[in-house]
Amino acid sequence: MIGGKEITMPMSDDDALTLKKKAIQIRKDLLQMIYNSGEGHTGGALSSVDILVTLYYRIMKIDPKNPKWDGRDRFVLSKGHSVEGYYAILADLGFFPKEELLSYRKFGSRLIGHPNNKVPGVELNTGALGHGLSVAVGMALAGKMDGKNYRVYTLMGDGELAEGSVWEAAMAASNYELDNLIGIIDRNRLQISGNTEEVMKLESLRKKWTAFGWEVLEIDGHNIEKLVEVFEKIPIRKGKPHVVIAHTVKGKGVSFMENDRKWHHGVPNGRQFERAMYELDLMLERMTG
Repeated sequence: MIGGKEITMPMSDDDALTLKKKAIQIRKDLLQMIYNSGEGHTGGALSSVDILVTLYYRIMKIDPKNPKWDGRDRFVLSKGHSVEGYYAILADLGFFPKEELLSYRKFGSRLIGHPNNKVPGVELNTGALGHGLSVAVGMALAGKMDGKNYRVYTLMGDGELAEGSVWEAAMAASNYELDNLIGIIDRNRLQISGNTEEVMKLESLRKKWTAFGWEVLEIDGHNIEKLVEVFEKIPIRKGKPHVVIAHTVKGKGVSFMENDRKWHHGVPNGRQFERAMYELDLMLERMTG
C-alpha cells in the first residue's frame, strides 16, 4: 500500500520494468547527492538500491502524506551509513521535497550522514552498527502485543553481523515468534577494512540464522522480480522471523565501482561522476529502447 492504495495484483513485466527504471534513477540521485556534498558511502548505497526500491515501491504499506500512520509497515536502516539511497527514495515518494536532497550533509541540514528521525519517513536514528535489529525486534514485539498487523523490515550490512548485539536480537526474535519481522542482509562481502571473510568469517550465514530459529531465504539482491516474489510470499512459516540473505555487488550499477573496497567511503571526482552518470543513462536508454 503506497499512498493508501494497496497493491494486490501480480507483478507484470511492465511493473518490473518500472521498478528497474526507478532503481537506476535512485542510483543517479544518490550519486548526485554524494558528488555535491563531497562525502558519503557510495558502494554500500549502490548495493542496496534494488532492495529498497522493491520494499518502498511495491511491498511496504506506507503513506507519504501521513508518515506516522499507525498501520504503516516499519523500516529500519541498520546499515545507517548507506543512507543516500534511503533519503533519495523518501524524497521521490513525497515524504519531503526532492529539492532538499541538495542540502545533504550541509551545515544545518536535517539530511545528515546517517538516518535522522527528524526526516519524515525515518523511523529511527541509526549509525552505530549492530543495533537496528534489536530495535526492530522491539517494534515487532510491540505490534504483536498491540494486536497490529504491520510488519517490520530491517536492512543490515554483512559487516555488522560481527556485532554480538545482532545475535542477541536474533535469539529474542525467535523466542517471541516474531513472524512479522523480516531481516534483510546486504551481502556484498565487502566492508571498510576488507573482504568480510578475511576480517571476520561469516559463513555459513544460512546455518547460523537457521540455528537461531529463523526462516532463511537466499536471493540475488539485484533481481527485482525475485525480490518481489520472495517478499510477497513472506511469512512462509507462521511463528518464525524471516531473514533474506540478498547477495549483492558493492557499487552495483557503475562498472569501475563494483566490487572495489575503496568505494565503501569513496567519493567520485568530476570525471568519475560524469562517467558514472553516463553509464546509468545508457542503462536507462537501453531499457526504454
